[in-house]
Amino acid sequence: MGMSVGRLRCEYMDKPLGIDIRKPRLSWELSSSERGQAQASYRVQVAESLKALAGSGPYAWDSGEVASSSPIHVEYQGSALASKRRYYWRVKVKAASGGESDWSEPSYWEMGLLEKSDWKAHWIEPVQSPVRTEPKLDIRQMMNYKDLDAGGDHPELLPCPYIRREFAVSGKVARARLYATAHGLYALELNGSRVGDIEFAPEMTAYQGYLMYQTYDVTPLVCEGANCLGAILADGWWAGRVGMMGDSCHYGDKLGLLAQLEVEYEDGRIETIASDESFKFSDGALRYSDIFIGERYDSGYEKTGWSAAGFDDSSWKAVEAIGKELGPLVAQYGEGVKVVQELKAQRGLVTPKGETVIDFGQIFAGRVRIRVKGAKAGITIGLEHSEILDEECNFLMNIMGRHKDQRDAYVTKGGVESFEPRFTFHGFRYVRVTGYPGKVNPADFTGVVLASALEKTGSFECSDPRLNRLQENILWSQRSNMLSIPTDCPQRERAGWTGDIQIFAPTACFNMDVGPFLSRWLRNVAVDQLPNGEVPMVVPFLKSYSLGELGNSSAGWGDAAVIVPWVLYQKYGDKRVLEENYETMRRWVAYIEKTARENVPEGFESKDPERIERQKYLWNTGFHFGDWLTPSVSIDMATGEVDMMKSAFLTKELIPTCFYAHSTYLMARISKVLGKEAEAKNYDELNRKVRDAFYKEYVGADGKLPLHLQGAYVLALAFDMVPEDKRGALVAQLLDLIKANEGKLDTGFLSVPFLMDVLCDSGHIDVARELLFQSGCPSWIYEVEKGATTMWEAWQAITPSGKVMKVSYNHYAFGCVGDWLYRKIAGFDQAAPGYAKILVDPDLDCGLEWARASYRSAYGKAAAGWKRSDGNVSVDVTVPPSARATVKLRGAKLGGVFEGGKAASGAPGVVSAVQGPEGVELEIGSGSYRFEYAAEWKARP
Repeated sequence: MGMSVGRLRCEYMDKPLGIDIRKPRLSWELSSSERGQAQASYRVQVAESLKALAGSGPYAWDSGEVASSSPIHVEYQGSALASKRRYYWRVKVKAASGGESDWSEPSYWEMGLLEKSDWKAHWIEPVQSPVRTEPKLDIRQMMNYKDLDAGGDHPELLPCPYIRREFAVSGKVARARLYATAHGLYALELNGSRVGDIEFAPEMTAYQGYLMYQTYDVTPLVCEGANCLGAILADGWWAGRVGMMGDSCHYGDKLGLLAQLEVEYEDGRIETIASDESFKFSDGALRYSDIFIGERYDSGYEKTGWSAAGFDDSSWKAVEAIGKELGPLVAQYGEGVKVVQELKAQRGLVTPKGETVIDFGQIFAGRVRIRVKGAKAGITIGLEHSEILDEECNFLMNIMGRHKDQRDAYVTKGGVESFEPRFTFHGFRYVRVTGYPGKVNPADFTGVVLASALEKTGSFECSDPRLNRLQENILWSQRSNMLSIPTDCPQRERAGWTGDIQIFAPTACFNMDVGPFLSRWLRNVAVDQLPNGEVPMVVPFLKSYSLGELGNSSAGWGDAAVIVPWVLYQKYGDKRVLEENYETMRRWVAYIEKTARENVPEGFESKDPERIERQKYLWNTGFHFGDWLTPSVSIDMATGEVDMMKSAFLTKELIPTCFYAHSTYLMARISKVLGKEAEAKNYDELNRKVRDAFYKEYVGADGKLPLHLQGAYVLALAFDMVPEDKRGALVAQLLDLIKANEGKLDTGFLSVPFLMDVLCDSGHIDVARELLFQSGCPSWIYEVEKGATTMWEAWQAITPSGKVMKVSYNHYAFGCVGDWLYRKIAGFDQAAPGYAKILVDPDLDCGLEWARASYRSAYGKAAAGWKRSDGNVSVDVTVPPSARATVKLRGAKLGGVFEGGKAASGAPGVVSAVQGPEGVELEIGSGSYRFEYAAEWKARP
């Protein structure tokens, strides 16, 4: 039949090791050289050996033939899965057009430790002084913090513990698995070799309720005879100085290890080496390592061979076994943090101040590997990291505050040597080098890019190099800020701000496969949700982000609990993510409903019973960030100075009710998807009352809002806060504001994601185009033309006069326009969850010569692109098997559209072709197509 099955995935992942999902979901991709192909049925077989899978069983599951057009998220329905067992699986399909594929190449997944009784290990701790609890700072003290010891050794920081144990292996090894986690960060070595390639394990989670362990295949590292297992621990997020305030000990003040090595011999014996009091510890060359401050490595303290058998550890001390209570252990889900790229230094420079600086040409999150030749022993080389040079090209520490050093130090041992930090990372482009012996050679410096190892799934390109650079900037900021959790920035805070990810999630899903990554983060949201239903503004919820009497959340931030699962469902067709998070969503909306019902704004007085009643549906009290960083309110464009809280206090009354409406609208849709009809009806009715209350309370007869800012109109229009016949008046107000602002945006955090779509949907795509290509400040192109290599936190980070501000130059939030570039400029959009149906509707009149986008959807690789030249248009479309697409060819005449040199209406795979007032609309099945025609279009109304 010409269709084959490949790219088998279990829980989105390729051959995952050590999962604990008892009914994992299986997906595959179909490929065919024929058009219009779709799956009609599938058959999945799962067995505990390749021999059984290829033969006649026994099978853990044989699904039999199942009628289904979907090759995604097929839930395992076989016998109960067992701990530590590997399961092999394969699939074949029948096509709707007839015929059957061959069996796929086999894949596998492996289960982790499913029961607490599977763990034989004890938590162990080196004998240690507790990590110092840092004095509490308030926000004003933090912003004015001056006590930055730029060259100090941080005597308050403790050496990293080194832990080891030797053991004997008595026979041929069939396989070996190492299960491990820590209080703090850990790195494992076995017989002198590094174990695995992940960084910062066990990663950042809400440790009090969600601590991951990792599974490693160490079969190649174990040998007959004497062996040694070693580990190094560091403070990390557990005890280190993290968040805006640089507080320490968020979860604990002592470091610990839990490790279990299981060796299975060829004769069937199983030997377990579990962490207990037989392990020994000492300190070593890592004199300290703080995930924010940086790392100090002193070669004079090296213990060569410490993780190999035969090392003399007679001076090492015994660890303490602190108990068998495992805590909230779960298996690693999703990709770990890894080295994803290496960058060569672009140049070395001596600044006007005479300082030596290395420039990597790109802002990123990671660290530097250096090579040193001919140094004497005992020389301290300092590496300080920053994202920007000042106006005079001097090194500028753009991120200041307590424990924001971003400084690594290496003490040489002499000869040819190299250094790369182990338990810290930085956000930077420039590195100031001090103490380096001899002349600095840029070739001896390598940028090591760190990120969660997410597969790149999308691409966008066009004929304007500025937009291509914008897309690259968005990608780099996403890569930098998806390191274990979705963060705001990789230097100052590295915090899981819920508002940032809810506005960026659609773009994130285009660029990379973030399904497991964000699903895992949402589990932390559930853990950290407060008893009253509040969803914290930062997840994991660090203590320094509690606002006390102001509360712990905000409209548009806590709403991430509803918005992010909905985005994941839309992008990946993942119904389980809605099921898993439904209770969290329900409790969040219940919190909003109760807060709105029980509180009225300060100074509110009315005897009107209708107005009193509608106050119950207006979320207009308490603290909110509002339309954060609205440019005209927050930024002095002449000086570049920012008052971040000004827009929060100005916009906090109207904006929350818009998000109240949005979350109730989404809850109604989500409830329907899950078959909860009664709940859907209740949320629909609540949504109606909220929107009605907003309209009657805040909208004037002329469509003017009391908050006369672009963002307020954008959100009111995006969330249907006014009746249909009143939309035009609000649109007119918005257009007037844009015109008065010289064709530039003036939208904050919460409204920027909706600005371009509101304009397009209102018939003003011309204004959206003007905003896209605007090069004045604030705008996306302005940043590009100022040399940005990532997205900035603030539009005026470099002011029009050239002044360089001390802000973050690596925030992905305003990169949310990337989603719009894919959908509107390239014209690649979805018409059904998971891209089971694709919509291709490019903006051919946007002023570009060509644009194209590709995307690896859950169904497979899809793409859309277009080119116009001398009145002729070509539109390329690729649709994966089992998916279909609607293609809108604007300005086309039915008889003038050709595919492969013939009339498109009769081309293979074209299901229908209809002439409409704006052009031709095609329905097509899978395959690759090129539609060509002579254009006679006008700009879209």
